Amino acid sequence: MDELLTGLRAAAEPSRLRLLALCAHAELTVSELTQILGQSQPRVSRHLKLLCEAGLLDRCREGTWVFYRLAQRGTGAELTRVLIDQIPEDDGTLTRDLARLSDVRQARAEAAAAYFRANAARWDKIRSLHVDDREVERKLLDLLPRQGIGDLLDIGTGTGRMLELFAERVSHAVGIDLSREMLAVARTNLDRADRRNCLVRQGDMYQLPMPDQSFDAAIVHQVLHYAEEPGEVIEEAARVLRPGARLVVIDFAPHELENLRSEHAHRRLGFNDAEIANWCRAAGLDPAPVIALKGEPLTVNIWQATRRDGVAAEAVPAVERAGRLATPPAGTRR
Repeated sequence: MDELLTGLRAAAEPSRLRLLALCAHAELTVSELTQILGQSQPRVSRHLKLLCEAGLLDRCREGTWVFYRLAQRGTGAELTRVLIDQIPEDDGTLTRDLARLSDVRQARAEAAAAYFRANAARWDKIRSLHVDDREVERKLLDLLPRQGIGDLLDIGTGTGRMLELFAERVSHAVGIDLSREMLAVARTNLDRADRRNCLVRQGDMYQLPMPDQSFDAAIVHQVLHYAEEPGEVIEEAARVLRPGARLVVIDFAPHELENLRSEHAHRRLGFNDAEIANWCRAAGLDPAPVIALKGEPLTVNIWQATRRDGVAAEAVPAVERAGRLATPPAGTRR
């Protein structure tokens, strides 16, 4: 009862209700909300603080930036959706706010497009070397169930494409990436696709900002070859999976294209099935058969593994496990 009353009191003010309505449409910064509401930043910040304290909004810091979005869990999350549904669609204030939000989104999209124009060449060049992305996506859609995935984690989300792809099959999806520039691109893509059950957060794939056993599935799509310690990435992914949850890793089979290391910062020139399976078993995951999608000259593999019930990690001797994690493959730099 107390949480409900606190939430109602926090929302019962015109500017704060406007903020809730806006944050239902997108993740927004203080400066963006200030621009839309036409109010001072200190005033908007005070409103946001009250809404966060009442559990109606989530606040997430990325470096010097802070993003606000409707709360995803708890009484506050349920209350905000009920309240927002009661706002008439033809309300004049809301209509003006959404028009200004459209301008903010357009500015984001233009910034993201400029970033992509400056960096697209390297992605396009790599894509031309392997199987078409659409074939990979079709296979992924066949692998993961159409229903029953509550919480999905996309590690190294990049442009947010995996979130877009699976949004209709999950209750809630989170994308993690260390690059603020890529997160800006992902937010623009998710806004454009109206994927409101998806959000992105800045985070390190070696130290995911999530509690143990909090996801039903995790995807590591074309990320592992950038990792200094791929086994530790898999171990950290396993930590946040619930028992019975599935990890899907998409990456290259072993190859000899050294220019990908020198020109595109790849740490590893692909992975063999045995090392991926060993890392999975060491992390408490049971690997499944590998799916290979042949390309020229790069082959894309899809590795799957399932989190064991009540088992954190394989009983591997400590010395052996430490040596496996500490010794880099031939040709890699530490």
